[in-house]
Amino acid sequence: MSNDPQKNQTCLLEVIACTVEDAVEAERGGANRLEIISRFDVGGFTPSIDLVKEIKAKISLPLRVMLRESEGYGVSGEAEIEKLCAAASELDEIGVDGIVLGFLRDDGIDFELTKRVLANAPNLKATFHHGFEDATDKFSVIEKLKRILQIDRILAHGGSGEWTKKILRLEDYANAAQPEIKILAGGSVDLQVISMVCAKTSIMEFHVGRAARMNGKVESTRVAMLTRALREKL
Repeated sequence: MSNDPQKNQTCLLEVIACTVEDAVEAERGGANRLEIISRFDVGGFTPSIDLVKEIKAKISLPLRVMLRESEGYGVSGEAEIEKLCAAASELDEIGVDGIVLGFLRDDGIDFELTKRVLANAPNLKATFHHGFEDATDKFSVIEKLKRILQIDRILAHGGSGEWTKKILRLEDYANAAQPEIKILAGGSVDLQVISMVCAKTSIMEFHVGRAARMNGKVESTRVAMLTRALREKL
């Protein structure tokens, strides 16, 4: 394991959930947090508010909820922005842990849009999702995100290439982002990747989708394998 003195002993597994059944299975398997989405096939869209409410009533885990209305990392116009803002406001009223968003413009963060949407959910934290990886200057984006106090996580996979190279990038991101923001490692993360990242970096938070699923549904046994593996790396 990394000898980084800033590495604490708290690990976290965040599991993507698209249904109440997914959420229940994830909690049963020992997940620490959920990301609630619709349209798993396109990387996640905003789920229905009713689904979020139902999941919140069923389980006790912190919930982060996707805010994304169309493919890509931009918006189609003012109507879409207003829809995103309305959803953010509703989620703030429900009292989830946070929201997940990632707006880009001209190959960098859409700073004003990000702030505008988050202003409608002043009580919530936020994760900047994989849109981060499509930005040209990752370190410039990190510095800008650190100026938005609600953002406390960046979901990143380290770009292209072998995991040995991606892990080095993830550690560079983690060093640049601290202490305001933690890197949440996600994107084809499985047992082997968790082991590698824990051994080589200070990152202790992981985001999983397919690794927690069987036949398209979250299964508690698969989640339990991941959480057990993560605990064993401490």
